[in-house]
Amino acid sequence: MNRALLRISLACLVMFVLLLINMNYVQAFETGKLAAEPGNIRVFDEQFTYQRGSIIANGDGTDLKIAESVPVKGTDTYQRYYPDGPVYAPVTGYDTIYSTSGIEQAENSYLSGTNPKLAVHNLGALLTGKQKQGATVELTISPAAQQAAYTALAGDGGHPAALVAISPSTGAILALASYPTFDPNQLATQDGAKLDKVDQQLLTNPSQPLLNRAISETYPPGSSFKIVTSSAALSTGAVASPNTPVYAPSPLTLPNGNLLVNDGGEICGDGMPPMIQAFWMSCNTAFGHLGSTMGAPTLRRYSSQFGMNRSLFIPLHVVPSVLPEGSGWTDPSLTAFSAIGQYNDAVTPLQEAMFSAAIANGGKLMYPYLVQQVVGPGLAVIQGAKPSVLSQAVSPAVASDLQSMMYEVTHNTGGTAYQTAGPQVTGGITIDGKTGTAQNGIDNGNLNDAVFTCFVPGTAGQPSPIAVGVIVQGGGFGADAAAPIAVQVIRAYLQAHS
Repeated sequence: MNRALLRISLACLVMFVLLLINMNYVQAFETGKLAAEPGNIRVFDEQFTYQRGSIIANGDGTDLKIAESVPVKGTDTYQRYYPDGPVYAPVTGYDTIYSTSGIEQAENSYLSGTNPKLAVHNLGALLTGKQKQGATVELTISPAAQQAAYTALAGDGGHPAALVAISPSTGAILALASYPTFDPNQLATQDGAKLDKVDQQLLTNPSQPLLNRAISETYPPGSSFKIVTSSAALSTGAVASPNTPVYAPSPLTLPNGNLLVNDGGEICGDGMPPMIQAFWMSCNTAFGHLGSTMGAPTLRRYSSQFGMNRSLFIPLHVVPSVLPEGSGWTDPSLTAFSAIGQYNDAVTPLQEAMFSAAIANGGKLMYPYLVQQVVGPGLAVIQGAKPSVLSQAVSPAVASDLQSMMYEVTHNTGGTAYQTAGPQVTGGITIDGKTGTAQNGIDNGNLNDAVFTCFVPGTAGQPSPIAVGVIVQGGGFGADAAAPIAVQVIRAYLQAHS
């Protein structure tokens, strides 16, 4: 009997020791995980009792609050408030009692104060009896550019559209706008029934206001992809220089016997124009022939160097822009269409901005980012942005060639964007760009997607200040629908920084 009692006692002791070990492990290593559990009622209730950190748009140096927590009248709780909700919704996202999105989600640990880097401050607040507080997240967004983008997109006849603006030399995102948009204030309620109703209205809205078209939707790039095709041709030696004649018949007979034509049946010069002319005229046959000759693997390699075919986090997740491999993807006839931004090419508006940013920055593509720094409640910088190179898309010499070609698109009287982005309509601002009119395969009255990518060249040794990508779904010609939107954003940004 004594042996049985001894065995039972030892078993109890072992279980007790294991329990102590588990409790200490949970408290030391599982705290963050448990706090993040959606079913943790204590954490759920606690989130309303302290100030969540603010989100600030600081691209113009103005410290504009675009999300903050404010006291709920008559209670001891706080509620999220978005001063310009619809304008910044694609950036901030929302913070509801059940879920988050956008920067609210990506930087939640800092905003909520649960990040380990805030542990010292939280402990100090506990010891002194002060209230816990989240960190402030400062963004690279320019309020001037963002407001101009929202206004321009909303005023474009209601077409679904998006715009992204980037600083070419750093990768800092200056504007990220999507339309239609939504008001995150409607989701910031603490009333669960009201939240469910609003959420369902947004989810079932056919215009998809919750869809962030700037980074979460892809579209055919159309002729804007000729930036990649031209870069590949100049980099591989398929074309010696922008002034080298290229084969541009009208129409071009493809290897499979089908015909590739220029827009409106246009004839490109004498059928052998210099590549720079084929570029500013946007001749499909010239670039279709180049793509078919160089081959799909070459186009894909250079598209990857421009940021396609890879996942990005800015820190929001960006849907990859692709020139995908697949069945028949090396067929030269299909490659001809890929070379002019059709067939299976698909890009985000962010990618469109990256095309121009790389060319503007001497061929060096910087990794795009939204967060400039995170500042703790004690005003100490917890995390700061460190601009980094994503890739060397092309050599400086090839980038210079592309700059001269994109200049002609807006400055040559025959250029596709001369009428809408030339110096006579920009107020003297020099804009280099490339238009795109992309067939989208959607029955919407035979309206193509309008695409425009552009940048403002640097001056007197200064880097290019801004590059922009715009896509207007069903907008028609890129020069008509997308280019004027980019011009408005560029003008607003430069005025704010003059």
